[in-house]
Amino acid sequence: MANPYLQVLRTPHALPMVLAAFIGRLPLSMVGLGCVLLVASETGSYGLGGAVAAVGAVTTAVAGPFIGRLSDAHGQRRVLLPVLGVFVVSGTGFLFAVRQDWSLLLVFVTAGLAGACLPPVSSMIRVRWTHLLRGSHRLPTALAMESVVDEMVFVLGPVLVTILSTTGHATSGLVTAFVLATVGSLLFAAQRRTEPEPTADEHRVTTSAMRSDGLKVLFVVAAAIGTVLGTLQISLVAFAEEVGERPMSGVLIAGLAVGSMISGIGWGVVNWRLPLRHRLAGVLVLLTLLSAPLLLVGEVWLMVPFVVLAGVAVSPALISVFTLAELLVPRAAVTEAFTWIGTALALGVAVGAAFSGKIVDVSGANAALAVATLAAALAAVVVALGQRVLHVPAEHASAAALVR
Repeated sequence: MANPYLQVLRTPHALPMVLAAFIGRLPLSMVGLGCVLLVASETGSYGLGGAVAAVGAVTTAVAGPFIGRLSDAHGQRRVLLPVLGVFVVSGTGFLFAVRQDWSLLLVFVTAGLAGACLPPVSSMIRVRWTHLLRGSHRLPTALAMESVVDEMVFVLGPVLVTILSTTGHATSGLVTAFVLATVGSLLFAAQRRTEPEPTADEHRVTTSAMRSDGLKVLFVVAAAIGTVLGTLQISLVAFAEEVGERPMSGVLIAGLAVGSMISGIGWGVVNWRLPLRHRLAGVLVLLTLLSAPLLLVGEVWLMVPFVVLAGVAVSPALISVFTLAELLVPRAAVTEAFTWIGTALALGVAVGAAFSGKIVDVSGANAALAVATLAAALAAVVVALGQRVLHVPAEHASAAALVR
């Protein structure tokens, strides 16, 4: 039987698009952690580093839906290029603000502007897959593959930024992230043959994607998953430093993503019979249970396998959230819906980074990991209570059959 992922990649013009998007989205897993490492290196405070990263994530959350709507109405390339320009300028300003000891106001302003303009390549490529494969049995596999690629990004990005920031110049990680964002976004924008046509006319008569009650539930769930990820990024780095193994911080974060990536690969090829909304509830309960032991581990080499296990539930949760989002909104609002999910993830990362950073400073890394377990439990409860609104409408019955 042919590999379903290879079948997806054989879609005309897909491979260059995927490679460009992979480069362009690497900064998603590098910028926040790079900010924390740089600020902590300069000031000695993980709390301040987490707060700066949180501001960037919040502005990503606020600007994301607006950028998504502009992309729907005017085309991805016309929106992506100016957004990239602002990101590079503001990101460079942030580096100078931190290194030259400018006022904290300028540090937060430049971090916030850079966060608002972080190129949304991850959301845009999902829209392109929906455009290329709408109605095809390969679309759920393509969306699953994108979640797997996201996990690869979270394997390589944190390791790369941690190594660069802790063994070289403190700014090396962020500079590399800015270069990757520039190169990847330009290459992605050049893929004109996969870009959907703007839907300006259709969009004017379509209400906001967030009018969907199901998408509101998914927004909360995605924010909780983001909180898990933000908490783990900060807490695992702090844990490695507490036990005298700071170079292992990248390995710990990569372990989380490895577990998630492996499960995501398997998730995308299984012919599921259980309804998607039920699967989402199940994997969130699993995430709650698997994250709880992290609060008790005191040795770095014991932490690694437990982190890998905790990661097993992350990718299936993300795959389920993005697939449901595609099914629950009108076609003209798909970019906006995916952007709302990305926005929620970014907002959750901000919350997780801010709260866990403060707890690390006061009570230590293991105590901060409790934020991840509580966030996962909250997401499971929300999905359990929201099963009715997560039911796929009748008009999408054929598409729902592909993910059941």
